[in-house]
Amino acid sequence: MQETSINPAPFRTWMCVVCGFIYDEAAGLPEDGIAPGTRWEDVPDTWTCPDCGVTKDDFDMQEV
Repeated sequence: MQETSINPAPFRTWMCVVCGFIYDEAAGLPEDGIAPGTRWEDVPDTWTCPDCGVTKDDFDMQEV
């Protein structure tokens, strides 16, 4: 029997292309009801940037 280790994907960051706000999956946004560790795809589609009000469509994943 072969052992497999499940390594979850590393947390990513997403930047608002309008104002530069950074959403960090590891930190979440507890003040907006988004728990630390919440993946971008699990952030509600109705969520908007807390700094400028744009939707998730205006965020790009940041390469590390």
